Amino acid sequence: MKVTVIMEKASDGYYSCFVEEDLPGFGLAGYGDTAEAAKKDMIKVYEEIKEMQAEEGQEVPKLEFIYKYDMQSFFNYFSFLNVTKVAELAGINASLMRQYTSGVTAAGQKQYDKIRIAVERISKELSAATF
Repeated sequence: MKVTVIMEKASDGYYSCFVEEDLPGFGLAGYGDTAEAAKKDMIKVYEEIKEMQAEEGQEVPKLEFIYKYDMQSFFNYFSFLNVTKVAELAGINASLMRQYTSGVTAAGQKQYDKIRIAVERISKELSAATF
């Protein structure tokens, strides 16, 4: 079962993630001081739910996670990406891009689209590369 995990940075500076779809008999979320920690917490909760349900003779569906990030959590999780270079590729001022990724300023839809296209381009180039 494919499910969408929404990954966000909260106003208190912590990260959270949660499964968008309704799951049979349980909810699934995770929290942490980084996007990675929130994701690990959610996976741990999922494993614990599977164990508890198995003890009760119930089956939990096998989940395939698809992650949807807000900009802050995306660049926190993929911290190896050079924000300045992504901005350059997207045609966005690097200083403004850093404001977007730190949460100082919110990007409008046109800016989000430029960044999304740049990240998709990076993804395609990486998946086509070998060494």
